[in-house]
Amino acid sequence: MRNIVLLLLMSISILCPLAAQTSWTADNGNGTFTNPLFYDEFSDPDIIRVGEDFYMAGTTMHCMPGLVVLHSKDLVNWKFLSYAFNQLNMGDEFRLSNGKEAYGQGIWAPCIRYHKGKFYIFSNINGHGMQVFISDNPAGPWEHKNMGGNIYDLSVLFDDNDKIYAVYKYDEVKMIEIKPDFSGYVEGSERVIIPAGNAMGEGHHIYKIKGKYYIISADYSPMGRMQCARADKIEGPYETAAISVKETMGTERVHWTDNISLGSSVPETGFKFKISKPSKDNMGCATLHQGGIVDLPNGDWWGVSMLDFRAVGRTTCLSPVTWEDGWPYFGLPGNLGRSPRTWIKPTVNAKVEPHAPYQRSDNFDGKALLPVWQWNHEPDHSKWSLTKGKLRLHTLPAKDFLWAKNTLTQRGIGPVSSATVTLDASRLKDGDIAGIGLLNIPYAWLGVSRMNKNLVIRWYDQAHNKWMEAASQPLASQPIFLRVTGNFDEDTAWFSYSVDGESFTNIGDSVLMPYQLKTFQGTRYALFAYNSEGKQGGYADFDNFQIDEPLADRSKNIPTGKIITLFNRGNDTRVFANPHGTLHFRGKGSKEYETEACRFRVHDRGQGRVALEAMNGTGFVTVVGAGLSADVRLAKEESEGSLFQWQDMLHGQCMLLSLKTNRYVGLDPATGEPYAADWAGSSPSRGNGTVFNWNEGK
Repeated sequence: MRNIVLLLLMSISILCPLAAQTSWTADNGNGTFTNPLFYDEFSDPDIIRVGEDFYMAGTTMHCMPGLVVLHSKDLVNWKFLSYAFNQLNMGDEFRLSNGKEAYGQGIWAPCIRYHKGKFYIFSNINGHGMQVFISDNPAGPWEHKNMGGNIYDLSVLFDDNDKIYAVYKYDEVKMIEIKPDFSGYVEGSERVIIPAGNAMGEGHHIYKIKGKYYIISADYSPMGRMQCARADKIEGPYETAAISVKETMGTERVHWTDNISLGSSVPETGFKFKISKPSKDNMGCATLHQGGIVDLPNGDWWGVSMLDFRAVGRTTCLSPVTWEDGWPYFGLPGNLGRSPRTWIKPTVNAKVEPHAPYQRSDNFDGKALLPVWQWNHEPDHSKWSLTKGKLRLHTLPAKDFLWAKNTLTQRGIGPVSSATVTLDASRLKDGDIAGIGLLNIPYAWLGVSRMNKNLVIRWYDQAHNKWMEAASQPLASQPIFLRVTGNFDEDTAWFSYSVDGESFTNIGDSVLMPYQLKTFQGTRYALFAYNSEGKQGGYADFDNFQIDEPLADRSKNIPTGKIITLFNRGNDTRVFANPHGTLHFRGKGSKEYETEACRFRVHDRGQGRVALEAMNGTGFVTVVGAGLSADVRLAKEESEGSLFQWQDMLHGQCMLLSLKTNRYVGLDPATGEPYAADWAGSSPSRGNGTVFNWNEGK
C-alpha cells in the first residue's frame, strides 16, 4: 500500500507550480500553505464555520472602524468582509480629546458565534464592559448593545438547553449566564468553574463537542502555550492539558520597549526610551497562543492561534489538529503540540485561487477608503475628505504625532515592504507638518513642515529624539514623494524622499520598530497632518499610496529540479552524504566539503513534497525506523521514507519535515552525531540544528 501511495505522489510531481504573488498570501499555489496566514497584524483570532463558509474575527484595539471580520472557503485564503462598527462614541479618550487617549484600550479579544440564523460578536472594552454585535449577515450591518460588567477575555457558548454562557477571566476561570435578549446577565449565575492554580490562562474559547465541554486558553506564565480544559458538565469539574507548546515557527522575540510612555517629540523634553534586544532562544510569550478550533464538513479539525511575528505584531497561524485521548492537540501524529510552518491545505469542496485579504495600495480615486485603512482613534469627519482623487487631511492642533487627529493607518506587512505616497504640501500653513510615519511607541516619521513660510523636508526618530532636515533648498509648490521601507523580520526601517518619483534619497538613520505593551500592536504605516503651534492650519493632499512587497513572491523558494547544498545553521557545516550510508556533516576545509557528496538534487513529488538525491551516487536521503540518530540513511531506491515536506522558512532557509515521522531532520550541534528525523521543531534562533540555508549549485 505504501508503494502505491508513493507512486501516486510521484505521478503528480508536475502539478501546480508555486503561484507568483505580489502581496503576501499563505497559499503556495501547489496544494500547501505557509504560515503565517497573514504577514501583518491579526491578533486574538476566533473562528467559526457556517456550512461551507468560515468566518474569523480579530482585535482592533483603538483603531476605527473596528472589530474586523474575514471570510474564507478554505481556511487559508481570507477576504475582508466587514467591520462591526465605524466608531464607538464612548468618550474623549477614543477621540484624542481633552488630553485623553485610548492607546492599548479600545476593543479586544472578540468571540464570534452563529446561532439560529444570526451572527454574534462578543468583546470587551476596558471600563465599559462587554459589547455584543448582532447581525443577520456577517457582512453587516451590525446592531450594537453594551452589556456592561467586567467580562473580559471571554468566550460564549449557546448551549443545547438554549442557555447562553460566557466564560472569562485569567487563571481563575469564571462563568456567567447571559439573558436571552442580551440586556444583561442572569442574577446569581456567576460562578468559578476552574479554580486558580490549574494552569489555565486567558483569551478563552469554549466549545461543546460530542457532549463534552472544552475551553481553550492562552497561558503566559512562565511562557506562552495553549491550554485546554474539558468536563462533562459546563460547571465542571475540569481537567486540563497543554495542547500547543514551544512553537515559534523559528521566530525570535522582537526588540522590546521596556519603559512604555507616549513620550514627546519636543527636543527640549524628549523621553529616553529603554529598548531591549531579542534574547536569542528565550521564548517568553512569543509562541503560538490564544486561538480556537473549527471542524470541517469532512470531520477534520484545524486550529488558529496568534503568534508574535516581530515588528508586524501579533498575527495568525493555521495548524492541523490531532485528537488523541480526547484532547485536540495542535500538530501532527507523532509530533503533538508543534505545528508545521508549511503543510497541506485543508480538504474542502471549494477551489480557491490564492489571494490576499486586502487591497493595500490606494490611489484615493474611490468614493470611500479601502477597508484596509483604519483611523488612529475616532476621526473628525469634518476635517478629512476624498477630493478629486486625493486624500485631504486638514491640520488640527497636536503636541506631537501620537496626538495628531485624523491619522490614517494600515498594518505594516512583512517580511519586507515599502510604502510610498505622493504629498502635495503647498496648502500647509506655518506650524503644519504632514507626511508618512511609523505609528508605534517610539514612532518615526518623514514629512514636510511649513516654517517661516518655507516648506522643509523633515525626518524625526522619537527613540533617539533626533531631527534631520534635507540638505536641499526649501521646496517649491510641487508634490514630493515620501517612502518608508520596513524589514519587519529585523525590526528596522528607513525613510527616503524623491522630487521626481524615480530617484530616492535616504534621510536620517535606520529606525527600530520595537514591540510594546502600550498599544499591543505592531508597527503601522500612517499618513498624518497636524499643527504643532496649537491652532488649526491648512491641509495636505495625499495621492497614489503604493505598497510593494518584494518577498511576497515565493514561487522560487523550493528549488525543485535543482542541485543544491544545505548549510546547517546550528553547527556551520554542510550536509554530507556519507558513503558509509548515513547522513552526516562536513565543515569548511574538509576534503568532502566541495565535492558531490555535499550536493543534492531536489526532486519534485507534488504538494510541496521533495526527495533529495545525493550527487555522489549514494542514493536518496531516506528515513528508516523511528527516525532516531543514524536512521537518516542513503538508499539506492526511493521509498515512502524518502519523502519530505519542504518547510519554507524564507530568506533562503528551510527545514525538512519527514513524512514518515512527522518530525524534522536535524542534529545536535554539540554532540557530533549524524542526522536524525526525530526533532520536534526549530528553536527561535534557528540554531538548534534543524534549519538549513540552501544554495543552488554551490
